[in-house]
Amino acid sequence: MTEFVLIIIAYLLGSIPTSVWVSKYMFDIDIRDYGSGNAGATNTFRVLGSKWGSFVMLVDVTKGVIATSLYILIPYYLTNELARTNFMIVLGLVAVVGHIFPIWANFRGGKGVATLLGMALAIQPVVALICLVVFLITLISTRFVSLSSMLAGIAFMVLILFIFKEKETLYRLFAVIVAVMVVITHQKNITRLIKGTENKVPIFKNRDKKK
Repeated sequence: MTEFVLIIIAYLLGSIPTSVWVSKYMFDIDIRDYGSGNAGATNTFRVLGSKWGSFVMLVDVTKGVIATSLYILIPYYLTNELARTNFMIVLGLVAVVGHIFPIWANFRGGKGVATLLGMALAIQPVVALICLVVFLITLISTRFVSLSSMLAGIAFMVLILFIFKEKETLYRLFAVIVAVMVVITHQKNITRLIKGTENKVPIFKNRDKKK
């Protein structure tokens, strides 16, 4: 199996529009017609609730893990660490592109954060888990998924560049791209955060109802 075939498979995996299919088959709606109009886990939390939002996020993360791990199908990458890391980055980014522009959903997808997390888990699990902790702490304290995603993305870059001091150039570039991509795809959310109109996700129903 060639690298090109695996790249195509990674894109197709990333293109699985989890939130769109869940909303259509479970609720007979298109998630993109509600809330922020985004086909991602954040909008699923907002429109369909925490149960289905969690499911969508889990599947989208898994997409990233599986797509990034496709390198195992080519024996060469099992013994060459540098080449393996570079190819994993390519596979992961292609999956993220698939999530943002899914062929199965008219190229209208989500922002790719959950799939990015899956990609990071496959490549550097320790860093990814730290970023997940940053995400969860921010989410629990603010209930803003958008802010949580941006801070986790920025934390990923800081960890790779300054804490773990990764030497591989492509990996360092990838870390910067992640941070920039997360911020760019959340421009509307940033505007709403500044204006105080950003929607919150009700994590603790009893507490959130009082506020």
